[in-house]
Amino acid sequence: MSSPNKPKPLLPLKARLSISLLMTLTDASCRSNGTVNRRLLNILERKSLAKATPINGVSTKDITVNAECNIWFRLFTPTDNVTGAEGDNKTASLPVVIFFHGGGFTFLSAASTSYDTLCRRFCREINVIVVSVNYRRTPEYRYPTQYEDGESVLRFLDENKSILPKNVDLSKCFLAGDSAGGNLAHHIAVRACKAGFQKIRVIGLISIQPFFGGEERTEAEIHLEGSFMISMARTDWLWKVFLPEGSNRDHGAANVSGPNAEDLSGLDFPDTLVFVGGFDALIDWQKRYYDWLKISGKKAELIEYPNMMHGFYAFPDLPESSQFIFQVKDFINNRVSNSK
Repeated sequence: MSSPNKPKPLLPLKARLSISLLMTLTDASCRSNGTVNRRLLNILERKSLAKATPINGVSTKDITVNAECNIWFRLFTPTDNVTGAEGDNKTASLPVVIFFHGGGFTFLSAASTSYDTLCRRFCREINVIVVSVNYRRTPEYRYPTQYEDGESVLRFLDENKSILPKNVDLSKCFLAGDSAGGNLAHHIAVRACKAGFQKIRVIGLISIQPFFGGEERTEAEIHLEGSFMISMARTDWLWKVFLPEGSNRDHGAANVSGPNAEDLSGLDFPDTLVFVGGFDALIDWQKRYYDWLKISGKKAELIEYPNMMHGFYAFPDLPESSQFIFQVKDFINNRVSNSK
């Protein structure tokens, strides 16, 4: 919960209660020995099933990539402008957004109701095909498992285009993710630059309040400690169970722009849109990421919501959530137009 002496955003009561419940649940499930109470999480987490029958112009289905490793994705297809079971578009091909969910690498999934709702909004309001990736989580699986799972989904799509709607255009592919998913999207974009895919071409990266960190305690982490969603104790635990044994938070997976940063200069890294919030304790790391992309010679745009906390976009009742969707749509449409 937020300390009464700490700055906090003005939020509707429903949002405040949802956030408090989520934080209580996650903190209660994290054990000091580096394990997590997965049974408790599975009982309390709200999940949504895939629905082949369209709801508000979107149909969904789950597609297995690797059953043994439980790697799969939920496919969101807009149906208002398509015809037939194969999803043939009457007018034009559609770009695809490959989305990675947040949750500190430990919590939530592609079936979580909050992410099913968010990806439905992307699909319906932006008119894109969405692939929401379900990757293995920590602490059961450490780095680099999550990056490998994400890359395996891209490779699967590259080799099995026929499982997607016929109107998909894999040459207009966007990687997107929020929080830990934003971290994944960045590192998988780096891998995609080196992978030599035949059909997939990543033309944009949408980094939504990405989960980055380091050994340093930034001004925002100190000033906003105890605010909504993010605390140093919580993020320290998440990094500890994610990073390789013996590593600290300056590992290149966490501190992407720090002493162990990867050299991007020789990579055809996609244009990047970075979202940050003024009440997000991770904002300093996110802004450093944006600055580092620019210094590395990559095209990047920063959009800040000064009065929003970590995860604001997941609350459709907030006006800022709708504004966020419009900005993502503009970025996608502009990149698609420029790639023709």
